[in-house]
Amino acid sequence: MYSVRVEGGFSAAHFLTRYHGKCERLHGHNYKVRVYAAGPGLDEGGMLLDFGELKAALREVLAVLDHGLLNDIEYFQGDPSAERISRYVFEGIARLLPEAPLSAVEVFETDINMARYEP
Repeated sequence: MYSVRVEGGFSAAHFLTRYHGKCERLHGHNYKVRVYAAGPGLDEGGMLLDFGELKAALREVLAVLDHGLLNDIEYFQGDPSAERISRYVFEGIARLLPEAPLSAVEVFETDINMARYEP
């Protein structure tokens, strides 16, 4: 099995409406995002997936989130948790690269706190 990973990032604000604690107040993060693809075979050029294509798709999806208030995006239903963000990114890249063998997306709110989505 082969696996590749690309990284990107964005900065955004959010608050969690159904959470009781400090995260229910407006705050922001410098998010780090990792996207993984995996599969058993390689193309004619010896690659599972072109890094450039995957990075471009990631940049396009993250551009919608960057420097915004995530609560304003209907997809998150008012609660843009790291878990929901990871699925949003996965689904956005899957729409842009439907043939890509995506396997997971990780979203880091901090260096030590991360959520992962894998279908």
